[in-house]
Amino acid sequence: MRFSEIKQILASKTIGIAGAGGLGSNCAVALARVGIGKLIIADFDTIDEGNLNRQYYFYDQIGQKKVFALRDNIKRINPHTNVECHDVKLDPDKILELYSNCDVIVEAFDLAEAKQMIIETILVQLPEKPLVTGNGLAGWGFNNMIKTRKIVNLYICGDQYLEVSDHLPPLAPRVGIVASMQANQVLEILLGEPFIIKQNEDHS
Repeated sequence: MRFSEIKQILASKTIGIAGAGGLGSNCAVALARVGIGKLIIADFDTIDEGNLNRQYYFYDQIGQKKVFALRDNIKRINPHTNVECHDVKLDPDKILELYSNCDVIVEAFDLAEAKQMIIETILVQLPEKPLVTGNGLAGWGFNNMIKTRKIVNLYICGDQYLEVSDHLPPLAPRVGIVASMQANQVLEILLGEPFIIKQNEDHS
């Protein structure tokens, strides 16, 4: 499938992203780069200097609301992606209000309680909706531990083991890998698995 065909398909799709931190900001940018038509992003947080080690923001954006700064950054990358921002703390009712009509939902929260809340809400209220989550992205190294696990319509990206702590902080490489895996999983859901043509290397 040519990139022009990919963009044509993705231009009609809407992706919900819950959280605009390390996972959410990087996943949103990856999806905008490939031509997703609309992103619905919700987060209530403000950018601080400590976010810059892993989140898609810039030093001069410190103090700004994440959702609005992310919208501005995406517009510089792909002005054709419609970014709908919500400066709000998500709860079950707001999740259903914002994301019920999305083609795929991406969970990008920091806190375990928030992750559990959105997973339970989607699995119970919108069981047919694909939900791509991130779990296990702290620290550095252990590339081969990072993978995707599927449970019905729930896709879990990460190593599902290394939790963030003072001695195992979230850093750009691993956070970026998992965020890109989430974006890549969204593409597989929307486009299907890539068709790979195996060429015969015997030219005799």
